[in-house]
Amino acid sequence: MFTKNSLEKFAPINTVCLMILAATAATWVLVYTKTMLMPFVIALFISMVASTLAGWLKQKWKVPYGLGLILSFLAFLAIITLSVLFISGSIESFVAGADIYSERLNDTLDWLLMHSQRYGVNMNAQFVADTVAKLPVFNMLKSVGSTLVSILTNLMLITLFVIFIFMGKASADKPSLVGNIQKQISFYLLIKIFVSLLAAGFTWVVLTAIKAELASMLAVLTFVLNFIPNIGPFISTVLPMPVLFLQYGLDWHILLALILLTAIHFVIGNILETKWLGKGMDLDPIVVIACLIFWALVWGLMGALLAVPMTAIIKIALERNETTKPLADLLGGKYSFK
Repeated sequence: MFTKNSLEKFAPINTVCLMILAATAATWVLVYTKTMLMPFVIALFISMVASTLAGWLKQKWKVPYGLGLILSFLAFLAIITLSVLFISGSIESFVAGADIYSERLNDTLDWLLMHSQRYGVNMNAQFVADTVAKLPVFNMLKSVGSTLVSILTNLMLITLFVIFIFMGKASADKPSLVGNIQKQISFYLLIKIFVSLLAAGFTWVVLTAIKAELASMLAVLTFVLNFIPNIGPFISTVLPMPVLFLQYGLDWHILLALILLTAIHFVIGNILETKWLGKGMDLDPIVVIACLIFWALVWGLMGALLAVPMTAIIKIALERNETTKPLADLLGGKYSFK
């Protein structure tokens, strides 16, 4: 027989076990419903930003709220369409010059083998050539193309979700919790969209100035990757280097691009974004990395892009209840369980 004291003693353990079971079940639901749930979440974030922009247009220019929602969504559609067109054109240009890039790569390998032998490093030329030939460069490009098709397919579903969400927005007024979530998330997304556009624009200018292939595609990828905290800007800085290597070999183009792109991401990420966002979503950096890994495992690349706003929504919801507030404090880096 369990006494009242023994039940109270095991209550925290029961709570932890229930939370683990609930988290496991929620993760399974997220993975299982990925096909439908992910477009809905994207549509939800688009509607948040569109609603904020519509409210701003109504306040600033007296534009009707409904018309503002439509204009905001059309702007999103235009950005996505232009991005798809830029990437498609860049891939076609890169594939057209595949033979030239192959010759340059072979010349660079010959130069590398010659100099390695001069310094007493013996390398198997045939093994190196076979290894390079097996690099999945074109498979990666095909993967990007298939991703574009997937985006276009999901775009119809996202559009339907956005329309139904807009139909429920009779006015700009929201309940306190929903309004608080929308205010914080839409502000974060608007700043991220703006700084990502800046990073993509300057990246395109730099790569176009040195006449790099895939400049438009790399600029679009910079815009997308900039939504991934910490890791994204680093990847987008390094990403053009293999393209420049295939195009020019080991010369000043790679060094110049590396210096300029590093400077761009440093100024935008560490100065402008920090100034405009302040503390951002008030999430601990370690929590951000952990959530980034979790959402990437659950929803792939799109999960990594949505990791911060999704975690921020969870944190805001947890803050509303005294029982779950310690978990919200944990996400914010306040490790004080009482």
